[in-house]
Amino acid sequence: MRRRFYLSLGSNLGNRESNLRTAIGALGKLGEVAAVSSFYETEPVEVVEQPWFLNCAVALDSDQTPPEVLHEILALEKEMGRYRTQDKGPRNIDIDILLAGDAIVGTAELTVPHPAMHERRFVLEPLAEIAPGAMHPRLRKKISELLAGLPPGPVVRRLGEAPSG
Repeated sequence: MRRRFYLSLGSNLGNRESNLRTAIGALGKLGEVAAVSSFYETEPVEVVEQPWFLNCAVALDSDQTPPEVLHEILALEKEMGRYRTQDKGPRNIDIDILLAGDAIVGTAELTVPHPAMHERRFVLEPLAEIAPGAMHPRLRKKISELLAGLPPGPVVRRLGEAPSG
């Protein structure tokens, strides 16, 4: 069954833009990359003593199940040299499944929708660019509504835009 996955990609080590572009290209082997947001420079959250990130959102149409997509994403991250040495720490590539159609998945390995996506501006801004009307299946709110409901927070700046302040 073909379903639309929404993924969040981030990088804060090495050539961040090249890392994102390489990952986006490789995602094509999982299905059809239907949309890619602009790249956003984002301030780190939680572990703040690290380089700023580049983030984007990707819409991927795939016949694979959410666990299969997770398996392929983890293999891609490893292939690109990602090693999980510090939780929320610096990384050359990070790919998270945000939504998988209207699926709700809760296993030890995978939680969909992503459990913190509705709290993260660096996830919602790029996602709202490509899928403002996508529905969060647990919260029953559109991505644009979740973004509008966020309090001011860490900096999220679309590349090419003048810095605010």
